Amino acid sequence: MTKRYGWTYRVLINHIENKSYEKFLLNQTNFEKTVPQQYKDQAKLAVKDEYVFDFLELGEEHTERELETAIVTNMGKFLTQMGNDFAFMGNQYRLEVEGEEYFIDLLLFHRRLKSLIAVELKIGKFKPEYAGKMNFYLSALNDVVKLEDEKPSIGIIICKDKNRTVVEYSLRDSNKPIGVSSYHLLNRLPKELSDFLPSSEEIAKRLSVFDEKEVLDED
Repeated sequence: MTKRYGWTYRVLINHIENKSYEKFLLNQTNFEKTVPQQYKDQAKLAVKDEYVFDFLELGEEHTERELETAIVTNMGKFLTQMGNDFAFMGNQYRLEVEGEEYFIDLLLFHRRLKSLIAVELKIGKFKPEYAGKMNFYLSALNDVVKLEDEKPSIGIIICKDKNRTVVEYSLRDSNKPIGVSSYHLLNRLPKELSDFLPSSEEIAKRLSVFDEKEVLDED
């Protein structure tokens, strides 16, 4: 991947620390039966099982609109998290079907796959109906937006949480390529290590020692 994309040392370390390889291997998609054989491997590398949006500076409680706005504001970092081959085409991308308007949260384009990528953002747990809605968006994109030389559109649903079994059942009979991922705002520490960390009060107490030392040094 470093050879293919020209990653710098820091970018490579970031991917290793974020366990990007594992997240690609664990991803949940229906690409095995919805993507042509010659594009399957590349398509699987376009969807991670989990994304880290630690650059958004959002609190744990936020709305979908706040999440989308923060992503658009930090689009460069978002595309880096998604992968090197994505390009941004718009947010709240408007589709018109039989006089009715529909809006896709984010529309991207994948250069290697030559496919439109519809991204839906959900701040809660994945629900089966999300797959049905994405299926509709992809059909509309293929008929209305996709160019003749482009490949069929792909959907990525990014939720705050997901039940893997529910996702599996939801994608099993879908005839459009869809992946379901989760996101979090910070790199999470394994639960078994959390008990060894000092509390926020203890950290503040320890830091105050340095403040007092600086005052004494100045005197």
